[in-house]
Amino acid sequence: MDYKSGLIPDGNAMENLEKQLICPICLEMFTKPVVILPCQHNLCRKCANDIFQAANPYWTNRGGSVSMSGGRFRCPSCRHEVIMDRHGVYGLQRNLLVENIIDIYKQECSSRPLQKGSHPMCKEHEDEKINIYCLTCEVPTCSLCKVFGAHQACEVAPLQSIFQGQKTELSNCISMLVAGNDRVQTIISQLEDSCRVTKENSHQVKEELSHKFDALYAILDEKKSELLQRITQEQEEKLDFIEALILQYREQLEKSTKLVETAIQSLDEPGGATFLLVTGIRVCIVEASKGCQLGKTEQGFENMDYFTLNLEHIAEALRAIDFGTAQKALGPLQSVSHHEPVSGFLSGHQ
Repeated sequence: MDYKSGLIPDGNAMENLEKQLICPICLEMFTKPVVILPCQHNLCRKCANDIFQAANPYWTNRGGSVSMSGGRFRCPSCRHEVIMDRHGVYGLQRNLLVENIIDIYKQECSSRPLQKGSHPMCKEHEDEKINIYCLTCEVPTCSLCKVFGAHQACEVAPLQSIFQGQKTELSNCISMLVAGNDRVQTIISQLEDSCRVTKENSHQVKEELSHKFDALYAILDEKKSELLQRITQEQEEKLDFIEALILQYREQLEKSTKLVETAIQSLDEPGGATFLLVTGIRVCIVEASKGCQLGKTEQGFENMDYFTLNLEHIAEALRAIDFGTAQKALGPLQSVSHHEPVSGFLSGHQ
């Protein structure tokens, strides 16, 4: 008894201990067997089985067909997820320490005299305990109120039966609420997963889109370099031809200038015989005065307009690129690439 007395103190400590022995589901003192969850909270095994069955409606065991898979539910105290094997709540470990404390507590309470004020008393009859329940007015009352008082014409029932019925109803509602909370938490987890997958998928398609446009940029840059090189080659060929003509004409001009100087000097000869002896100069002058026979450029030789590109239909195809219409939008580009070379867009002669 010394051990029990030291374990169960008096006064408010007893009330505090009783609060620690209340099941969070049925709101009564734990009913054996008491099971301990992995999060170290305790439940009546019956209450634990109720919320487990509510959270896993298709799981059956102990009297029904045995399920080969487990289930899960959340602790009503801390919301920690408890994962069960195929044995369900019967696979949870019993908390024998709590069960022993409950036994000692009940023995101690039964050995103590009932303290005044421990049971609610009737306001109308101060010496009468509240022991019945008025079904008509839905309030607890005492027997004298039914016999002589305000509830004479009312229908009443034993207080304990109403108490047990309402407590059972509340316990069932709590179990349903806990199961509902579990389903809500499951939906939240699914929505969070949906957010994560949406972000991952968006990142993936953005990367793919960037790679495809980078490939288009590379094709355009390559084709631009190729066409610019062709224009540069044509420019160099024309400039080489023109510069060669300039060199020929300069040589012709230099010869003609020297010939003119020599002819002018022959005009200064006083004697006719000497002048007539220089007949070669006269012949050269006559030939030179008839004009040179050097080459020349044709009209429009310097024109480069035949290197014009008509890209309007390709630009329209690029503007039409959209999600779901990629193949249709790229159709003109594909037809150009496969059936008509880009050089086909060059008009004029080369």
